Amino acid sequence: MESIHREKDVDKEIVFKALESALASACKKKPGGAKSEIVVHIDRNTGEIIAMDGDERIPVSQLGRIAAQTAKQVLIQRIREAERDIIFDEYSGRIGKMITGHVQRMQRGNIIVNLGKVEGVLPRSEQIFNESYNSGERIRAIITDIRKRGNKVVITLSRTSPDLIVELFNLEVPEISDHVIEIKQIVREPGLRTKIAVHSVDSKVDCVGACVGVRGNRIRNIVNELNGERIDIIPWSPIPENYIVNAMSPAEVIMVELDHERKHARVVVRDDQLSLAIGKRGQNVRLAA
Repeated sequence: MESIHREKDVDKEIVFKALESALASACKKKPGGAKSEIVVHIDRNTGEIIAMDGDERIPVSQLGRIAAQTAKQVLIQRIREAERDIIFDEYSGRIGKMITGHVQRMQRGNIIVNLGKVEGVLPRSEQIFNESYNSGERIRAIITDIRKRGNKVVITLSRTSPDLIVELFNLEVPEISDHVIEIKQIVREPGLRTKIAVHSVDSKVDCVGACVGVRGNRIRNIVNELNGERIDIIPWSPIPENYIVNAMSPAEVIMVELDHERKHARVVVRDDQLSLAIGKRGQNVRLAA
C-alpha cells in the first residue's frame, strides 16, 4: 500500500478501497459462486483481510489463480481511474491559464506536449501558422479544455488564444499581476499582430510605459515568446472618441464621428497617414474596429 501510495501519488484510503473492490470481485469467482453480496474489509492498521459472503467468511488465501487474476485486473483499473481523477482535478482549475511543457512528438499535425504528469495536445488549428517546433523544445500554451477519456486525461492547448497574451503580460509586468494596471481589451490575429488596451488605476503609473519596460525589455520578452508577433499597447479611455484615436495608433487621427444608433464610427486621417491607418492587409483598422 505504501509503495503504491508513493509511486502513484494516490491517497492510501483510495488504494485500500480499490483493493477491497478488487477482492470482492475476486470472491465472486470462487467455486460455487457468491450466495449473497460480497463484503470485503481490510484493517487499516494490521492489514488483515476479512471477506464475507453473507454470514460466511471466505478464506481469501484459497481463492485460486483465476480469482487472483481478476483481483489484479480490477485493482489496476481502480488505481488508473484514481490517477486519472487526481490529474483531472489538478488541471481542471487551470483552464484559461498558461502552462509550460516540452514538445514530445508530432502526431497527425498535432503537437504532443509533455506537461510532466500528463500529455497535452496542441491541435493544428490552435498552432500559430508561422511557428515550428522540434522535439524537446520548451513551449508555452493556454489550457483551453480538459476531459476524461477512458483511463486518460486529455488536455487541449492553444497558442492562438488571446489569453496567451494576457498571461504573458501578467508574467512580465508586475503592475498587472498586482492589479495596478488593468487589461481592458485585447484583439489578436495570431502570429501577425495584437492590440491590447490597458488602464492604470494609479494616476502616477504610466500604463503603456510599464508594459513596455525599461528600454523595451518587457515587451521584447513577450514578442520573442510569440516569435515576432507585433503588439500595439494602447491606453484605454472611457470616452469612445479618445479610445478610437488610441486604437488607430500608430496612425494620427484628425477627427472621429460617431453614429451611436448604428454603432459606427467615421475616422478621418491625412492622406499621408492612410496606409498606416489601414495597416498591412487591413490589419490595423480591422483590429481597431
